[in-house]
Amino acid sequence: MATGDKSLTVQGVEIHLTTKGEEDYISLTDMASKFEGADQQIKNWLQNRGTIDFLAVWEQLNNPDFNLVGFHQIRVDAASQRFIMSVKKWTDNTAGIGIIARAGRYGGTFAHKDIAFEFGSWLSPEFKLYLITEFQRFKQAEAERGLDWDVRRTLSKVQYRVHTDAVKEHLIPPQLSSKDAGFVYASEADVLNKALFGVTASEWKRANPDAKGNLRDNATMEQLVVMSSLESQNALLIQQRMPQAQRLQMLNGLARAQLQSLLSNPSLPPLRGGPLLN
Repeated sequence: MATGDKSLTVQGVEIHLTTKGEEDYISLTDMASKFEGADQQIKNWLQNRGTIDFLAVWEQLNNPDFNLVGFHQIRVDAASQRFIMSVKKWTDNTAGIGIIARAGRYGGTFAHKDIAFEFGSWLSPEFKLYLITEFQRFKQAEAERGLDWDVRRTLSKVQYRVHTDAVKEHLIPPQLSSKDAGFVYASEADVLNKALFGVTASEWKRANPDAKGNLRDNATMEQLVVMSSLESQNALLIQQRMPQAQRLQMLNGLARAQLQSLLSNPSLPPLRGGPLLN
């Protein structure tokens, strides 16, 4: 693992980066230092059932050696009030590679950028947008040296899988046909679209027949940050068996609050993205 002296400054906090192979890892310890109770932030986040499921999905997408048996045992243990999760316990039991602890200068807990952005949502959607902004600038500087990074692809990749896995596990009966299952997935995608944009994908397409791409392709970066947060939240609400109409109302409230926080801050640096949707 290379460490070097790479770092970002996010809202006055220096956040160190490291690399594992060709992948960027971001210091969760540095990220948490901006918030009250920094020592507990990572511990509390790791013990959250949604976080454990999120980490498992990421590992299954990126780690061929991920130990599913070990993960399922952790999931069983998580139901106990005495459950304690740590980075060491996660890596020892699952052979996980997405989140690591390192000692020495600039040590602490580091996570793959996908996971670090999810931790940013836990801390604050506004802080997450600042982090993505500075990380994008960093990667754009690298792009000038022949490297590339796509912020939109990174924002959409993992949370989409977490959301669809929750739909598959809790909303789609095993005997349902593929065609009918597709309707369920589309319905839940439109719950998120309605909560954030106020329209379904088909309604947006009818109103914008000449637009390139779909509704989310034309979203701003601020909207994509909120959508990532909503996908994670809706997955948790689905697991809790909350009715769809109630979930839509709750998600709409979250979307409004998070967008207002992001867009009303005049000091928030903008990210390049599509036009703000009505």
